[in-house]
Amino acid sequence: MTQQRIVPNIWCNGTAEEAGAFYAAAFENARFEVEGRYPTEGLPDFQQRFAGQAVTVALTISGTRFTLINAGDEFHPNPSISFMLNFDPLLFDGSEEQARASLDRLWARLSEGGTALMPLGEYPFSRHYGWIQDRYGVSWQLMLTDPAGDPRPFIIPALMFDGEAQDRAAEAADFYVSLFADWPGGSEVGSRAPYGAPTGKASAEALAFGEFRIGEQWFMASDNGSGVDHGFSCGVSLEVHCAGQAEIDRLWEALSAVPEAEACGWLADRFGVSWQIVPENMGELMERPEAWQRLMGMKRIVIAEF
Repeated sequence: MTQQRIVPNIWCNGTAEEAGAFYAAAFENARFEVEGRYPTEGLPDFQQRFAGQAVTVALTISGTRFTLINAGDEFHPNPSISFMLNFDPLLFDGSEEQARASLDRLWARLSEGGTALMPLGEYPFSRHYGWIQDRYGVSWQLMLTDPAGDPRPFIIPALMFDGEAQDRAAEAADFYVSLFADWPGGSEVGSRAPYGAPTGKASAEALAFGEFRIGEQWFMASDNGSGVDHGFSCGVSLEVHCAGQAEIDRLWEALSAVPEAEACGWLADRFGVSWQIVPENMGELMERPEAWQRLMGMKRIVIAEF
């Protein structure tokens, strides 16, 4: 299995362990484990209530890794970054009936305490599709996939551009592809489809659908045609595992566009998307003495200072 170097992080309001257990039960091929805990002393005042609790929970769904961040109520996931779930009949011995049944089971589980953003049903782009925001605010798009199309992973992070980033999905995808072009496997822009007519706040030329690849990972990029802005936030961020300080520095300089958002390896780019630029051995660094206190004093992570 190829290494997943970009890991979606989901901000949880003190519910990371609970959410991990929920997803592990809801999805057919999922597991979770507490990855690290807050120290029991030396925390700043705003984190005192988390002393000894999980700080991150590792969640794996069908081979795709997520990190659930256990924190306060400062941020919340929203539909600006959702996760496309491709139910390809080829993954079910070619049976569309089995693929549809699996999709329906998961829809029912995610709907418990959730809200349907697009009801489950037939749409021009899929015979069976629905968009659900679950009880933790995370958005999932469940789609019965046409097996005649190009093969894609089961889970694809989907970025939706609106607000100040409205109609910039193609620009963003081109930027990300160029930024990660030197990664093993390269990067590329995939298929694109414009709206064709003004839709909500999206222009006719804006992307109703677009995709791009970084290394071995696929992403979607579209412009919001609903007319309702959501805006990117730290509720869902993209954590990049870097090979060393040189890569951290290069990506930080290229991506960071909001100085006030810089903290502990976090940044916001020119489109508002939140990223975490961290060394691939971050877990080992955090086991060093006073590592937590050192991290709290950093913006861009400097490995030598741990």
